[in-house]
Amino acid sequence: MEVTIDQKSGYCFGVEFAIQMAEEEMEESGKLYCLGDIVHNSMEVKRLRAKGLVVIDKENLKDLRDCKVLIRAHGEPPETYKIAIENNIELIDASCPVVLKLQNRVKNAYDKSEDVKGQLVIYGKPGHAEVIGLTGQTGDDCIIVSSIDDLANVDFNRPVTLFSQTTKSTKGFYEIKAEIERRIDEIQGEGQHKEAFNANDSICRQVSNREPQMVKFSGENDVIIFVSGKKSSNGKALYNVCLKHNPRSYFVENEDEIDLSWIKEGDKVGISGATSTPMWLMEQVKGYLESNTNALV
Repeated sequence: MEVTIDQKSGYCFGVEFAIQMAEEEMEESGKLYCLGDIVHNSMEVKRLRAKGLVVIDKENLKDLRDCKVLIRAHGEPPETYKIAIENNIELIDASCPVVLKLQNRVKNAYDKSEDVKGQLVIYGKPGHAEVIGLTGQTGDDCIIVSSIDDLANVDFNRPVTLFSQTTKSTKGFYEIKAEIERRIDEIQGEGQHKEAFNANDSICRQVSNREPQMVKFSGENDVIIFVSGKKSSNGKALYNVCLKHNPRSYFVENEDEIDLSWIKEGDKVGISGATSTPMWLMEQVKGYLESNTNALV
C-alpha cells in the first residue's frame, strides 16, 4: 500500500489566517471568545478549545462586556458589529478578504436593486455562517437558493441579481444561472435576461480551482480517503467530485471512521481534505493507515 496526501488540499488562506490570529491572541491572554466554530472541523475546534478558545453564539455575545471576540473567516452581518460597540467588545476580525469584498458587493447591488424593484438572490446554504453575513448586508431582504427547486421563490417578472456563497460548487452556480436566464426569457420574451438579469460568479477561485485538482488526484489513486468535518459545505462539494471520478472514495472525519476493508494490500491510497481540514489531521490519518498495513486483505 502506498499512501499519499494531496498537498494542494487543506486550509485556504482565509481559514489559516483566522486560526493564526486566534493562536497568537491565546498565547498572550490564554483565553479568547470565538463567535461560532472557527472552522467546520470538530477535531481542530477541539484542539483550539484545549488552548483556550471559547466558542459562543449570538445570544452569548449579547451578554458579554469588555472582552475580546474573534470573528472567523466566514464574516458577520452588521448587527454583530453594532452589538460589539454597545458592549465595549474588542473584535479581532479575521473575516476572509474575499468574503468582505463580497459583502460589499452584495450591499451595493442591493441598494441599486431597490431603485428598480429588483431581487437579490444568493446561491448558498441556508443558515451557513457566510450566508448569514451576506444576507445581513440586505437587512435579510434577499432570496437564498440552494437548488433549482428554490427558484420557485423568485419573481421572474422583476430584475434579478445573483451572487454565490464563496465555497459553493462552480457547476451548481452555472446551472442556477442558466435556469434563471431560461425562466426570464420564457416569461418576459426571448433574450430579455440580458437586460433583467445580472449574474456574479463570486465563488473563491482558491476553492473552485480545487475541483479539477480533485479530478486528477482521484484518477491517480485506487482509493480516496476524504477527511472533512460533516458541517463543511466545501467538504461535501469536493468529496462529491472525488466520488464521481472514483467510486472507491470515502468521507471520514478522522481515522476512527476508517474501515480497513475499503483498502487492498496493493492499493494506492490518496488522502485529501476540505479547505477547513488541517494538514495535521490528514497526516494523522496517513500514520494510522501506514501503521495498520498488516490488517489489509
